[in-house]
Amino acid sequence: MTLELVTITRHNLAELLMLDAGDGGTQVGPNIKSMAQAAVYREAWPRGIAVDGVLVGFLMLYDPSLAPAPEEPRFSLWRLMIDSSQQGKGYGATAIQALIAHVRTRPGADALHLSYVAGNTGGERLYRSLGFEPTGEIDDGEIVMRLKL
Repeated sequence: MTLELVTITRHNLAELLMLDAGDGGTQVGPNIKSMAQAAVYREAWPRGIAVDGVLVGFLMLYDPSLAPAPEEPRFSLWRLMIDSSQQGKGYGATAIQALIAHVRTRPGADALHLSYVAGNTGGERLYRSLGFEPTGEIDDGEIVMRLKL
């Protein structure tokens, strides 16, 4: 298996928009919303999660080094979704590890933040297994975690 974080282009956008986390939008925003945000936030770094060339998910990094005056100064995993048909195969963890490796190359990156909906025990378990720790912050009702790089 080869997992890559791939650029979203006009050639794979339709494939990306067909992916569905299966949660009815309660834990992760729809990909179309993420792509709209990526179009207007210079800090957005959207990527498809491809396994052996097939999109199985999506993630988006908030990278403050991409904009001269970012709204937030810290690097954050803004979105992560794996299609419901592909969940439970380890793709989320592998994608986050690839993202962590990318963030370590970015200027000024000393930590990666994320947040998750309270009650998402699977997400919490995943993030803790990768070394993320709760910060004690709540952002828009979500629990914030941080990984020191």
